[in-house]
Amino acid sequence: MSASPNPEIQSASTDEAPASKPRPRMSTRNRLLFFATGWLIVLMPFLFWWNTWFGRQLSDKQIAEYLQDEKHPRHIQHALVQLGERMSRGDVNIKQWYPDAVRLANHPVEEVRNTDAWVMGQDTSGAGFHEALLKMLGDPSLTVRGNAALSLVRFGDASGRPQIIELLRPADVSATQPGTVIDTSTVGTAIHQGGMIAKLKAENQTVEVRSPISGRLRELSAPTGQAVKAGDKIAVVDPSTEQVWEALRALYLIGQQEDVAAIRPYDRDLPDIPDRVRQQAQATEEAIRQRAAK
Repeated sequence: MSASPNPEIQSASTDEAPASKPRPRMSTRNRLLFFATGWLIVLMPFLFWWNTWFGRQLSDKQIAEYLQDEKHPRHIQHALVQLGERMSRGDVNIKQWYPDAVRLANHPVEEVRNTDAWVMGQDTSGAGFHEALLKMLGDPSLTVRGNAALSLVRFGDASGRPQIIELLRPADVSATQPGTVIDTSTVGTAIHQGGMIAKLKAENQTVEVRSPISGRLRELSAPTGQAVKAGDKIAVVDPSTEQVWEALRALYLIGQQEDVAAIRPYDRDLPDIPDRVRQQAQATEEAIRQRAAK
């Protein structure tokens, strides 16, 4: 039979063990600071997303305020996107803001004009929309001209056909002033409109060269270390899939025989051309041939 534990020995061992030091406790103030910091880490990205997400529904009062908010162009864009969505649902209550849409066709911020050109294509009965879009065909921005041309197709107006063809072509990106290339993006990189392609060192300042369209960087003409003059080509950007897709859909309706050369590069079986784009290019060519035959 095994011996029972000796309580006296256990007691002696406990008495001889060094007393454990109490853990220092975080003060209430530090705990509150810790939790507040944690909440801010989570909350700040959410608030940024919430304030810049165009899908957030705006009240009529907010739309009216945002359309006049010249200090925050993204607020104007947000209101315009909401107008476009309500136009597509046939909401007649938004016609009170149609004069604002016409006014914003001349806004100094390119992104606002770009959104506005799309919005005015959502309602072909909008007073002044057709005339404003025709003027936007001369906009300095390629994407604004393109969106205006696409919207005009909804009006049954083919005046923007040259601008739509332009959407199918790669965009040359040039230096705006002389300098030395000190940094570049990588060929093959997907790039958003306004994304940086290169940096130039010019007269003790850094100048960023940005893409006029969304797409993919096809080639770089000026590597790092090369000196360039104003107007020298820096890069070539291929248009994005969505831009090509919309242009092909428009040309399906208004394209002419001389446009086939610009369409044909997209009807080839190549890895970088999605199936839906290739099929649309083929359908657009066929529609043009049928119109020409008539």
